[in-house]
Amino acid sequence: METNLIVEGLKFMVLGMTMVYLFLMLMILVMKIISTIVNKYFPQKKIAPVSIKRAQSTECKTGNNDAIVAVIIASIQQFRKQKQ
Repeated sequence: METNLIVEGLKFMVLGMTMVYLFLMLMILVMKIISTIVNKYFPQKKIAPVSIKRAQSTECKTGNNDAIVAVIIASIQQFRKQKQ
């Protein structure tokens, strides 16, 4: 009788683990499909990278950080525009 219970327990364990594995694989597949659909119909806008070399001029090295502050402010404004 006890061997029968152990075998039944193992069967349920294998069945349960198989169902969890299949569910996770199905979920990953659905997420990939949704991702490709979203990227196809709602692509992200390309943003031109800001050149750091412009901010690293000789003025910045002498202590005048106006160029660096301007680059930081511009990047924050660009980030806030994207969020809206």
